[in-house]
Amino acid sequence: MQNKPQHISGTMTKGDHEEQNNDTNSNDNQTFPIPASLRQPKLSGYEFYEKVLGSPKYVVAPMVDASELAWRLLCRRHGAQLCYTPMYHSSCFVKDIKYRKEALQSCPEDRPLLFQFCGNDPNTILEAALLAQDHCDGIDINLGCPQAIAKRGHYGAFLQDEWDLLEKIVSTLHQHLSVPVTCKIRVFDDVDKTIRYAQMLERAGAQILTVHGRTREQKGPLTGIADWSIIKKVRESVKVPMFANGNICCINDVHRCIEQTGVDGVMSAEGNLQNPFIFAGVSPTVWDASLEYLDILDQYPAPVGYIRGHLFKIFHHLLLLKSNLKEREDMAHAHSNDEFRAVVNQLREKFLPYHEGEIPWCGESKNDDNDNENYVYDCNLKIPPWICQPYYRLPPEEHKQMMEEKVKLAESREKKQYFDKEGNVISRKHMKKLKRLERRAKVLTERHGEICEEDKCANTKGLKCEFSLCRQCCRNRCFENLVNCIGHKIFSTRCYDKGSIDEKTNEVDDKMEAE
Repeated sequence: MQNKPQHISGTMTKGDHEEQNNDTNSNDNQTFPIPASLRQPKLSGYEFYEKVLGSPKYVVAPMVDASELAWRLLCRRHGAQLCYTPMYHSSCFVKDIKYRKEALQSCPEDRPLLFQFCGNDPNTILEAALLAQDHCDGIDINLGCPQAIAKRGHYGAFLQDEWDLLEKIVSTLHQHLSVPVTCKIRVFDDVDKTIRYAQMLERAGAQILTVHGRTREQKGPLTGIADWSIIKKVRESVKVPMFANGNICCINDVHRCIEQTGVDGVMSAEGNLQNPFIFAGVSPTVWDASLEYLDILDQYPAPVGYIRGHLFKIFHHLLLLKSNLKEREDMAHAHSNDEFRAVVNQLREKFLPYHEGEIPWCGESKNDDNDNENYVYDCNLKIPPWICQPYYRLPPEEHKQMMEEKVKLAESREKKQYFDKEGNVISRKHMKKLKRLERRAKVLTERHGEICEEDKCANTKGLKCEFSLCRQCCRNRCFENLVNCIGHKIFSTRCYDKGSIDEKTNEVDDKMEAE
């Protein structure tokens, strides 16, 4: 017997409820969100893959702080057939309503959608999944994250040796959810163990498996090449649909992976971040991709950190050019869509003549003044740096060799010493902390009397804040009272008349200028 799903109010209107009541068996995504209890019966395996997900082959991976709604919509416009949400921590999702409301941001066009959770407690993950199931087509469990934060939190790939616990987590969700459960995993060095691992998850109730062809240790500069041969053997050993992940840099890689491994679909993460048009087989200019993303953000806002991260990845090769150091600084300090758009347009104006052939592109001269021999100029690219393209890491062996050379060079240098005001020797880390504290003290001195009005808060208030609060206190108030702050650009309701918001923003700006 399934638990009754707990519904979280979202962007559904009164008309949406009426339409649902008229056709409770419809899975039409014109109404959103659709309570899982009102959809067609829960499907499994290939029925779920074909009838609910639409037999997707091109899949956008779950990426922390990266696969948010605006990015998903951009990718769907250009070939993506299935998207995952970012990874969300199940415990935070259950306890923190602000965290939950931001995570549940979606719209009718954002389907099919799988919602990914991490965690290590079956009941907590189930509680989070019950809150999310009305807003998606399935729940994915992250068993592949290899990062240090996953090790500290005891989730992701650091659960892959605890098969009893994983079997309980998957079976608990499979039994009590109204939508299917899926899993994303990494491989072991031992092929047979990887096969048994996948079969265990399949028996426990996983309806789709995504297999990343790297081990838990292959990450960062030691990432290396994903092993598609292991993915192929797992594909031959399980009966549920399967996606492959790893080594996907262009559309040809997608087709090769499907042909060589026999998987049903291919998931892209880093390749997708560098080129959101990857599944369309198109390599646009970096400014075309970025401006379209920024246009979507006008309707579906995202945190500034997400936006900056996306733009730095899209512009990665172009911002490595020495002539673009100013634009790189401007992008690093931008805090609004308009500011980001201004930087993108500056780069567009600078490089459009090269792109259109009006001026020949020969790369940057290595004979410029103040030349730095360690600076990367045009990365020796065959593709111009203003075209969306993948980023390739050094092979692990070369990285290790380079690090060994750096260590030897550092040992031969005279170690620089740092001192505090009393002349005591301190570490470089301590010195940076002291400078940071000095800057904060200077800001407090300059803005004395402009302190956040929240009790027991010593932060400075936002100059345009509706409530004379600092950003964090303002964010708390907005989500607690379901109000918006134009000054801080915090929209807790996610449903607003953009025209009235723009009008009110102009009023706030006029008031600030008058003062």
